[in-house]
Amino acid sequence: MADPEGFLRYPRADIPKRPVAERAADWREVYRPDDADAVREQATRCMDCGIPFCHSGSAGCPLGNLIPEWNDLVRRGDWQAASHRLHATNNFPEFTGRLCPAPCEAACVLSISSEPVAIKRVENAIADMSWEKGVVAARVSTVSSGRRVAVVGSGPAGLAAAQQLTRAGHEVTVYERDDRLGGLLRYGIPEFKMEKRLLDRRLAQLRAEGTRFVTGCEVGGPSLPVSALRAAHDAVVLAVGALEGRDAPEIPGRSLPGVHLAMEHLVTANRACEGDGPARIDARGKHVVIIGGGDTGADCYGTAVRQGALSVTQLDQYPRPPQTRDDERSPWPTWPWVLRTYPAHEEGGERRFAVAVEEFAGTDAVSAVRVREVRVRKDPVTGVREVVPTSDTAHELPADLVLLAIGFTGVQPMPLLDDLNLTRTPRGTLSCGPDWQTTTPGVFVCGDAHRGASLVVWAIAEGRSVAHAVDAYLTGSSDLPAPVHPTALPLSVV
Repeated sequence: MADPEGFLRYPRADIPKRPVAERAADWREVYRPDDADAVREQATRCMDCGIPFCHSGSAGCPLGNLIPEWNDLVRRGDWQAASHRLHATNNFPEFTGRLCPAPCEAACVLSISSEPVAIKRVENAIADMSWEKGVVAARVSTVSSGRRVAVVGSGPAGLAAAQQLTRAGHEVTVYERDDRLGGLLRYGIPEFKMEKRLLDRRLAQLRAEGTRFVTGCEVGGPSLPVSALRAAHDAVVLAVGALEGRDAPEIPGRSLPGVHLAMEHLVTANRACEGDGPARIDARGKHVVIIGGGDTGADCYGTAVRQGALSVTQLDQYPRPPQTRDDERSPWPTWPWVLRTYPAHEEGGERRFAVAVEEFAGTDAVSAVRVREVRVRKDPVTGVREVVPTSDTAHELPADLVLLAIGFTGVQPMPLLDDLNLTRTPRGTLSCGPDWQTTTPGVFVCGDAHRGASLVVWAIAEGRSVAHAVDAYLTGSSDLPAPVHPTALPLSVV
């Protein structure tokens, strides 16, 4: 059993970061290599409680990660067994360990009255140790179904589905329209948040297992018509993401040069890190204003700092959240409404809350952003949120580069959808039945394309689940795990 007093002996400690001056001057990961003994102490804090909400799909981890089990194995120093337990439910723990905001920690029983177990730190350490000790290896299927599956999109959902189906004995080909594999993992996540060598390492494993990859291929375009795709495969999985960025055309001055969607900035910065030449949208020597207070905004924030911005200001129309959980607004084990500070916010710049943009000002290009203090209220009848000014005076911020990080509106329009006779829902997503199958027989959907822009852990969970459904569709039954149902929602948003 777990150590019943570990959480009393050891305080929570997160993975140490490199000094600000050092990390802000390069693109390497923010965190230092972790210490095995320190990680074992953090794993010892896990109580192996009677009802582990941390791996509940509704409140904690949608993958159903066996967190108490691998925490105790780490406590005992059995890293190899811990790796096997972690990989039993998660294809890519080094991705989730770095990128997931850890709903498991919010649902940890310790967080009712104390600091939760540093689950994300332990997970990341297990994943890294697995590669260092050679525990991770290609798992080549010993059977062949004779069936062929096409996966469209190489983000985390598509890769998880492809790996599961390849291991089940199917012949899987992943089609990616970009020149490199990985989707948002490649071009949306900054290098300082996850170095792409980790992605390349996993891709090598998938190739060794038998998964085929085709890049620079727009399915539905001249290079691969949908009719040819369907003729060559017994099933198709759509993991095309939800990359249609939310814009703000109603704000005066939106068309001025220098105002961009956040992903335009992040993609060019990541391409520069890949060696494709200077970033097309560069913050060097500029006053940068980022609109949106979420993960994408923080990614732009850290990217602008590393590019040499003169100043960085991140705006959020909502009020500053509290430092600790408000039990009335977000009771345990739901995802808490608290102030989330990312490493980028320690590297300079400013965050401003309860402000909204009224105008992008400038002549030949944007030169300033006019903002006003506001509050967001919800209509008690319609439930529609509206932004109400609370000040009579607007303020002007210098801005040579403005980045809109205000979310995504769903799947991008593409010929592929038209050719498959698929229409987007009002949320911009693709619907499916209880077997993950769309209204077009033999065509399945998973990840952000199905649920909207979400967490990497949900993408992997849906990729694993759709693999189970496709396997059953092709063979009549499946032993592959299916961690989530198509209608599953996090408890915090129900």
